[in-house]
Amino acid sequence: MIAISIANASAKDKQSETFLRKAIEGNFAEVSIGELAQQNGQSDAVKSFGRMLSTDHAAANQKALNAAQAAGMNPPSGPSAKQKADHDKMAKMSGTGFDKMFATHMVADHQKDIAEYKKASKSKDAAGEYASGQIDTLQKHLDTQNR
Repeated sequence: MIAISIANASAKDKQSETFLRKAIEGNFAEVSIGELAQQNGQSDAVKSFGRMLSTDHAAANQKALNAAQAAGMNPPSGPSAKQKADHDKMAKMSGTGFDKMFATHMVADHQKDIAEYKKASKSKDAAGEYASGQIDTLQKHLDTQNR
């Protein structure tokens, strides 16, 4: 019975660690794409959203890094390879083409993130607390894009 409890705790810790790693990478990616939107976006709405994205995700990342520290894990120091590739692809664009690609990417990304954060928020640990505290901000970002 004890072995099963340890295995369950270990699996749960692994899930929280995986979530935090992805959240931190995602926050790094959102900050850099938000900065890109401010530079390459054509519409004021895209530039404004880019500012909000960079500010909110920089603050969220500090909280995620604190949660990772509380969990005793070694956090990533930047976005994932796929996120870097997405950024590089968008960096080659500007004007209305950038605006459309950015908006499509942000809606899909935030829909996926909200689902992952809701699932992680059920954990009663630092990762769950972090996730719970970020869902409203992610929803605000999605709602802003869906207008």
